[in-house]
Amino acid sequence: MNEKLLPHLACPRTNAPLIWDKTHQRLINQEAKIFYPIENGIPVLLPEAGQPLSEESA
Repeated sequence: MNEKLLPHLACPRTNAPLIWDKTHQRLINQEAKIFYPIENGIPVLLPEAGQPLSEESA
């Protein structure tokens, strides 16, 4: 994923900023406790792609 895009990305559900988790290749919305996967270097920012952020996956 291109780091220069990060300031321009927002959660499609809440419009909150996203944090890049490089280790797990995902974008995290800490407010809503959900994450969006990054597949082949492309963020999947569809509302239905958001998955709950569990304590184990944080």
